[in-house]
Amino acid sequence: MDPASGSPSQRVQYKPLNTSRNEIRVLSFEPPPTPSDTIYALQDVPEKGKGLVAREKISKGTRILSEEAVVTLSESVGSERLRTSICKQVEALSENQRREFLSMHNIHPYRNAAEQYLGIFRTNSLPAEAIGDQGAIFLEACRINHACDNNAQKSWNEKIKRHTVHALRDINKGEEITITYLGPLKNRKARQEVLQRKFDFTCLCHLCSLPPEQSQESDRRLQEIHRLDGVIDQLGTDGILVSPLRTLRYFDQQVRLYNEQGREDVGFAQAFVNAAQLVIANSDLARGRVFMQRAASVWKTTLGDDSTQAIKHKALAQDPSKYQLFGVSKKWKTKVDEIPQGLELKPSDFEDWLWRREKAKALGQLANPRNRATFPGFTDLPAENNVDLEYYERSIVGTYRPRRHWCFFGEIVDFASLLRLQMELKDVDGTTIPLYFYTDGRGSELVPGKVQKGYTVAILYAERHAFMFGEPGIRHEDPRMIKIFPLSLDKLLALNDQVQQFSVEINGLRLCHACGEKAASLQRCGKCSSFWYCNRACQVAGWNDKGHKADCKLLKDPDLRGLFALKWDEFENHIRFPIQAAKGN
Repeated sequence: MDPASGSPSQRVQYKPLNTSRNEIRVLSFEPPPTPSDTIYALQDVPEKGKGLVAREKISKGTRILSEEAVVTLSESVGSERLRTSICKQVEALSENQRREFLSMHNIHPYRNAAEQYLGIFRTNSLPAEAIGDQGAIFLEACRINHACDNNAQKSWNEKIKRHTVHALRDINKGEEITITYLGPLKNRKARQEVLQRKFDFTCLCHLCSLPPEQSQESDRRLQEIHRLDGVIDQLGTDGILVSPLRTLRYFDQQVRLYNEQGREDVGFAQAFVNAAQLVIANSDLARGRVFMQRAASVWKTTLGDDSTQAIKHKALAQDPSKYQLFGVSKKWKTKVDEIPQGLELKPSDFEDWLWRREKAKALGQLANPRNRATFPGFTDLPAENNVDLEYYERSIVGTYRPRRHWCFFGEIVDFASLLRLQMELKDVDGTTIPLYFYTDGRGSELVPGKVQKGYTVAILYAERHAFMFGEPGIRHEDPRMIKIFPLSLDKLLALNDQVQQFSVEINGLRLCHACGEKAASLQRCGKCSSFWYCNRACQVAGWNDKGHKADCKLLKDPDLRGLFALKWDEFENHIRFPIQAAKGN
């Protein structure tokens, strides 16, 4: 067993490879009497041998034990030095300590005392430094058995130079105290394989004994947490500075999965740390403080308030601007006290604010092309070969499908047609990316007059594609998923602002496009059906003075109206141009 793992007490009988007149004698072991002031006792645990059991109810966050090492080793030294070192340390133990050490479980065969000691050490040792290969034997902590749904967290406290164990949740009187011998939890099959290979036992904890359907759901959550870790690692600094909103979505999803799994462990704390670092790097001190406070709270529960992590993140919660990457981007700049307050603020509203979640549009509202969740820039698009949970969800049959519709806008900066049509597009963030046509007609299906510089391309379900040569861009294959609108992206967004103001009914009232009067009985423009007027005089004023003549021509396009009318958050089947939602509007 490596020093970073736990110490199984599940019992499997082993014998030495050889015996002789110098046979090693394991003394019979009776656990020492439990001091009356401890909250746990060393007891027999069914099918596990010895283990620690709560003598009273232990509240979440309680430090269950704090223990010094009796034997320490570094696996980086040579084998001969290891044998010499452990023999000296075991011989230096008191008689009771040596008896307890020799009674510990050993899954390794041995031929002499040194091999026996090393076998016991490798089976039971725990970390004895925050980072490194130093392992140690703790006579009480090493008796704690494993559970995949452990109720306690082990940790080496560098400040006090002791091994500590804290309650991750309330532990009832008579309940066994458990830790995990594994790193980040994987699915049930992977856990069992590691435990069998490294510790030679089969785990029968509650998590591993769930009915098949519940076990599969748990596995799905754990696999998603692990997969998101990999996606976030791949994004690197680009995830912080180039596509922060998408990266924040990943952290949000991880926290939700941890909550669904019922785990508040060090991985849960790290998700809050990651979210805090992301928003602070983008100058959002308000959210940074909240995330740091949550991280510090979980570190305190899992590792203790005197742990390095709890101290560090408590200080950063006080002043998040002390984070070294603060202000690298000014994209989300807020002051540290700009946190929404008020009795009318629901917890769900606060969470939506904290995670920058886009709210679903209210009944009667129109879709807003400025909504970046529905109309993302290029860097926020899903990658072509990854399952991005911001855009996809798992169906009941195990396949992935879009959880909603989305559309990418890009203004044509340049275009050319060699083997196929290719365009250079500028997105809402000003990012310039290539668009290559891999349709059957290689782009020839587009009306030539529509392909003009300054026009805006709309692509449904666009994804980022990594081309073998050149910059990442969009590989377009289905001609039904693209539409070119004869206006610039800036003008499209400006028209959207007009639509949001003058096409929406609020509390039974609409706004006259010409005079701004609110009324319940306005007249709709007979050509575009989008803007409303008090009377013909207002309509003429809107047509001539308010620019509706040009806007009306654009809004007569049912696909443009469809962008506003479609229920983007409700996915049943893929849509295509012409957008069916536009009919009748």
